[in-house]
Formats: sequence, structure tokens, C-alpha cells
Amino acid sequence: MVADWFAGEADNFRLLGTRCSACASVFFPREDGFCRNPGCSGGDLDEVPLSPRGRIWSYTDSRYRPPAPYASDPELPWQPYALIAVELEAERMVVLGQAVPGVTTADLEVGMEVEVVPGVLEEADETDEADEDSATTWTTWHWRPVGVDA
Repeated sequence: MVADWFAGEADNFRLLGTRCSACASVFFPREDGFCRNPGCSGGDLDEVPLSPRGRIWSYTDSRYRPPAPYASDPELPWQPYALIAVELEAERMVVLGQAVPGVTTADLEVGMEVEVVPGVLEEADETDEADEDSATTWTTWHWRPVGVDA
């Protein structure tokens, strides 16, 4: 999981950004050190949940295996996925992310409404000191067309 980039579960899942108290600029990924707005002398940065919905601004598919640090098993065949740029409803900023598994570029169109949902980036089996198998799950966010179950 990317620390402090999202919170919640199911219908309460949200990406987390920060808002400058001086100029009201919103940032994602979050900014904790300074206001990124070049016209602002800075202010306190407050964590804010971002809009759970937006509209597709653009999209493409990933037909090649990205290099590290992208997490994928080199022993398994590569499975392309849809990558979506979404303009968030209230913030009017564009956030990138993968589509939910099973949604391809053929299912998408510019302007389509999508919602952010929790997703799995990678699951890895690990063995702890007691020789018991355990699994580690790295979570992320995915975009899902509104009205599509996944």
C-alpha cells in the first residue's frame, strides 16, 4: 500500500490529497512539505478526501510489462490492462490509475463517469520464521465505470 494516499473501504474508499490553507490548491499525490502552487507563498497543508467520482479525460492500454519498481511476476505471461486519466468531479484535477480487472479500452469512452475503488497491486506469498505460509497484499486504487460491478 502506498502510505497515506488513500483510506477507507468499499463505498467509503477515497484517495487522499492535501489542500493549501492559503490558496486552496489541492494536490495528489499528497504534499506534506510546501504548497506546489508557484504563485502561493505557502500555508498549512490539510489532508482532504478527494472526489470519489470523475469523468474519463483519456485512456490507453498497457501492452508491455513496465520495468521495476512496477510489481509483476516475470514467470507469468503479461496481461495488458487499461490505464485511465480521470478528471475528478469537484477538484477538476486529473488523476491516473488502472481500470478494474476485466475492463478494457473497448469498454471505455472519453467523458464516461467512473468511480475510485480499492484494488490489489500485488499479492505475494511469504514464509515467516515459524515456517507458516502467509501472504502480503499491496493495495492500490482502480477506476471502475459507474454501474459496473467488479
